[in-house]
Amino acid sequence: MQKALEDIVVLDLGQIYNGPYCTLMLAYQGATVIKIEPLTGEILHQRVHDGEITHSFLMMNSNKYGMALDLKSEEGRNLFLELVKKADVLVENFSLNTMAKLGLDYSTLKEINPRLIYATGKGYGLDGPYANLPAMDVTIQAISGVVTSTGFPEGPPVKTGVAVADFMGGIHLFGGITTALYQREKTGKGQLVEVSMHDTIYPTLASPLAAHYSKRDDIPERTGNRHSGLAIAPYNIYPTSDGFIAIFCITQKHWENLVTYMNQEDLLTDPRFNSNVNRSKHIDDVDIIVGEWTIQRKKMELVQELREANVPCSPILSIQEVAEDEHLIARKMIRKVTHPIAGEVSVPGSPIRLYDSPLDEVRPAPLIGEHTDWILKRFLNISDEDLSELHEKNVIK
Repeated sequence: MQKALEDIVVLDLGQIYNGPYCTLMLAYQGATVIKIEPLTGEILHQRVHDGEITHSFLMMNSNKYGMALDLKSEEGRNLFLELVKKADVLVENFSLNTMAKLGLDYSTLKEINPRLIYATGKGYGLDGPYANLPAMDVTIQAISGVVTSTGFPEGPPVKTGVAVADFMGGIHLFGGITTALYQREKTGKGQLVEVSMHDTIYPTLASPLAAHYSKRDDIPERTGNRHSGLAIAPYNIYPTSDGFIAIFCITQKHWENLVTYMNQEDLLTDPRFNSNVNRSKHIDDVDIIVGEWTIQRKKMELVQELREANVPCSPILSIQEVAEDEHLIARKMIRKVTHPIAGEVSVPGSPIRLYDSPLDEVRPAPLIGEHTDWILKRFLNISDEDLSELHEKNVIK
């Protein structure tokens, strides 16, 4: 079965997570993604510990073709411009004006290829007061309200444990590209696609902003593991004898199921706990009651029993447990590939599942310049003699 993006050629100048995750999704939908790196490799490729490639790079670059090219040299830039003529999409997430300094900005490249979708992922976008500020995931988290809303009321602000801004930016960039490709089918023209990581985070503040606009002064900016508006109880992470469990009673029925299973039906008629509104007013008491009960139980046994009782809950899994999660494995979200240097490694599959064109093959991330010669032969018909000369001049690797 032909893949959704099988005939699409993508020039991938992405680095770290933002751009590479976008192009990983494009590759998984069948696009020919050419990962173009400096001769020394992109930033993640340069992070080597005890001679081993960082696993993060391996996770972000499956199903791509690797090319190493010196874009700062005249010959390297000219080769890139020739590839642009053959491409459908270009993806980059460099700092602002980097591509312009290389003479590879959108206004230049659209003259060479009017059908080109030029996708740029930026920290703060191409305009606005923050546009020129350096950005990375944690700076976006800090300025966007994520850090302020994460942590406990009595403690300092805390960043999330994952690179939420990078990945939010990357998947929005993927959506922008596929939308622009669809529009190109109607207009015949490419366009500039821009995604600001800062912009993508703002809608995720729906609950904290709702609390802010409610003008309630009893809701702190940080609520720990409780509901960000303190509007639902129980809604927290509770201790077990061997770990932690998350329990959320979104409806009254969930609460009834929980206290019935706890053999504490008297709580149903207690005026402090007989409705969610009242439970929220006595949230500390609710958490004490539930926590004193859960700590007597084992995590996985309790999760199984509460699920059977129709109480929304989940175990707090360690990273090792997640890496071996049977559900992720069954859904092929955890894939095994064999890399020539790293050996057998686990990499992510695609969260986007098209049932008429499933992801049936996952290839390991390329070595630096692994497919350079093949790419230049296939797309530009460059001879072996010219390739040898380009290698000798360190234009390519």
